[in-house]
Amino acid sequence: MLRTVGNIFLCNFNHAGISSVFSIKMPFHNGEADEITCAMESLSLPVIKPRSCLKLYNSLTRKKEIFIPRHGNQVNWYICGPTVYDAAHMGHARSYISFDILRRVLQHYFGYDVLFVMNVTDIDDKIIVRARQRHLFQNYLDSAPSVEKMMRDVKSALEMYKKKYETEPNVDKKAMLLGQIKKVETAIQQAKNDSDKEEYCKNLANNASEVLSQWLDSMLGNTITDHSIFDSLARHFEQDFDLDMAALNVLPPDVVTRVSEYIPEVVAFVDGLVKRGFAYEVQGSVYFDTVTFGRTDGHRYGRLLPEAVQDTSLLVEGEGELSLGDENQARQKRFSGDFALWKASKPGEPAWPSPWGPGRPGWHIECSAMASAICGEQLDVHAGGFDLKFPHHDNELAQSEAYHGHAPWVRYFLHAGTLRIQGLKMSKSLKNFVTIKQALQQYTSRQIRLLFLMHNWAEPLDYSPQTMERALHFERICQQFSRTVAHYLRRYFSRGKAGSYAKLTADELRLLQALQTCKQAVHDALCDSVDTRTALEHIRELIGHVNVYLDSSAAVPNCLLLRNSAIYVNHMLKLFGAAGSDADEIGSRTIDYSCGFGDKGDVSSDCADESLLMPCLNALADFREVVRSEAKIHGVQALLKECDRIRDEILPNMGVLLEDRKGHTVVKLVDPETLAREREQKVRLEKERLAEKEKKEAQSAAKKAEKERLQRMPASELFRQQVDKYSEFDERGIPTHGADGELLSKKARKKLEKAYEQQEKLYQDYISKNAYMDQIHDEFEKNKKEVKRITPDPDLPGEGQYPCIGCDRHFTSQSVLLEHCRSKAHKRRMKELKFSTKYTQKEAEAAGGLGTYTALNKK
Repeated sequence: MLRTVGNIFLCNFNHAGISSVFSIKMPFHNGEADEITCAMESLSLPVIKPRSCLKLYNSLTRKKEIFIPRHGNQVNWYICGPTVYDAAHMGHARSYISFDILRRVLQHYFGYDVLFVMNVTDIDDKIIVRARQRHLFQNYLDSAPSVEKMMRDVKSALEMYKKKYETEPNVDKKAMLLGQIKKVETAIQQAKNDSDKEEYCKNLANNASEVLSQWLDSMLGNTITDHSIFDSLARHFEQDFDLDMAALNVLPPDVVTRVSEYIPEVVAFVDGLVKRGFAYEVQGSVYFDTVTFGRTDGHRYGRLLPEAVQDTSLLVEGEGELSLGDENQARQKRFSGDFALWKASKPGEPAWPSPWGPGRPGWHIECSAMASAICGEQLDVHAGGFDLKFPHHDNELAQSEAYHGHAPWVRYFLHAGTLRIQGLKMSKSLKNFVTIKQALQQYTSRQIRLLFLMHNWAEPLDYSPQTMERALHFERICQQFSRTVAHYLRRYFSRGKAGSYAKLTADELRLLQALQTCKQAVHDALCDSVDTRTALEHIRELIGHVNVYLDSSAAVPNCLLLRNSAIYVNHMLKLFGAAGSDADEIGSRTIDYSCGFGDKGDVSSDCADESLLMPCLNALADFREVVRSEAKIHGVQALLKECDRIRDEILPNMGVLLEDRKGHTVVKLVDPETLAREREQKVRLEKERLAEKEKKEAQSAAKKAEKERLQRMPASELFRQQVDKYSEFDERGIPTHGADGELLSKKARKKLEKAYEQQEKLYQDYISKNAYMDQIHDEFEKNKKEVKRITPDPDLPGEGQYPCIGCDRHFTSQSVLLEHCRSKAHKRRMKELKFSTKYTQKEAEAAGGLGTYTALNKK
């Protein structure tokens, strides 16, 4: 309660607002004051709901957490960059485009000041091996080996490759190695029949380059002394990666760190770990002591993926390709899970000086040292691909927390989902990858980005023509929406005319509400760990509301409402990096081929003035509409066809699309190159769809034929054909002995008897269903006109003159027979006859008592 003295209010407040009573003290002529109490209606203050805040899925805690940076609005973000030894593929694009979208949303939607740091791994086992192999293989070709020598070398290399195949534990990699072996064997066989020796050497070298390079490196890799070959390979593919990222419209990082430029920082970091007792040196190499780290209070090894800590295959892979099979290194470690911080260099490897002798950094220490050098003792965000969780990121966490003395080193760990192709993770090691350049030959960067926007950034994604078709469809929806809105704005809207600001009708109020609802729904989706998939679904719904409004509007639509809707859609797509420029105007006074949703941006470089072009196009569209109307009234088909030809064939080649709506024609300006690309994509997708359909039909037919073959097989013959598995059978045909002559166990025998019973039931069902199929097939193949009807049979309907052979029925007249032929029952019977087959001779003999015969089941 607030009390005052004099002529003032006395008010009571509660949680809902101001109370209904207040008092006033007023002086009178006698000097006394009277108190007047007045009634007043309650004033209810609006209830303020807290605005949704950003949450991110944190791999460290495996849940969505409110995003709170260390220093207010500033965000230190470190992302694991490429290991530059080969061309970047779509698996890399999955990570870098996904995190580019998250970065744009944090910066431009939530307003964070993001420092985006990316490393480039230019010192690594993969780079060393690839550089040596390329160098040695080129030297081998330059030596111009004779045909006989190349044949001997390829065969020797193939033998070594086959041993690698036999010892490879990973099933997917084993299949990849087998494919390489078959490829080389085929090349060798073709080469024997090639009379052109020069062409023979060229083809053999191309097909066997992978096998031959590994063989040369195994023998001569340690003789490499020119270490510039490693740097030149890394610089080449780093530049190639940068060009790919630019082509994908990925924003450049604020800071780039290369391992080769941070060797002093890496050495100091490793030395600090040794001094703190978390690392030990053995013969010039330094290893991180995971056991000591795990026993220290406040530390735990394998926080990201604890279930993978004992996975020896991942541990070995994390140590690098040159450490595979190195028994000496395994003996140097105190514990098998310890990992290398500094590797003593061997012959054929680059080296830098250190307190432990010449060597090079381990893979994991590089990121810890460089990230700490730029961002300090703790990161707000650390990002990378899902496959980097263990051992790379877990090792980064361990060594960084040990060095800095506190946990966690990373506040929010973000991992992008893997990209799959044909169900497998896209990977260079599996050689099932599609390079970014190859993908950009089929699709635009925006179409690829839309694909990623339509899926959750942290979940796996299948890359296929089917998933890309969804992205292309969404792009077409947005393009048609932008072009349609641009048409109405060009024709009817002007900011200087009062008529452009009309009163809203009921339909327009509903559209306005849909726009506001969409904005709030998109905001909630972005707060929910940047859920772009849900955000795009709401944007698609808004576009649908606009289209419904335009279809139902007979008069000139409210262009201001259309403009605001288009500006919002365009703004969000630009924010995601999926639209051209930063201009907000839709339907500006210069030609906008795609209305802010095109590859060339909002304004073409060679654009003309709309004030000159659009009146001509509008006049043409109006004239065509009048001609079409008159042609429909008088039934002049030639004029209608000519109007369609202008719309479908002539104007599109000039970058003009006409869309016929109720009572008028919408004029849309389109970049002719974009339109041609859309047509090519449509044709290609249709071919791919037909090819996939034919493939499925062929598989279905083969499956059906195999099923029918099994149905027609007597149970007694089921196992007799499997001579590679069984050697002796009982009187029913069930195996009793294996191929080696050993008596089968009771368990194996029981399984075979069960399979026998299932086949017997399948066979009897088939026989029962098709008991009279032979006779029907023979009769049905005859010409109906040749069916003997010479002797009428008074006991049959129509005296037997109107039979249906397929259904084995007679009818009273020709009209009744024709009516029966049109019935579903007759058509169903004809379909059964079409796909059923005759009995085999063996089945016929068995039914006649010449073989094994079992009576049919009664139904």
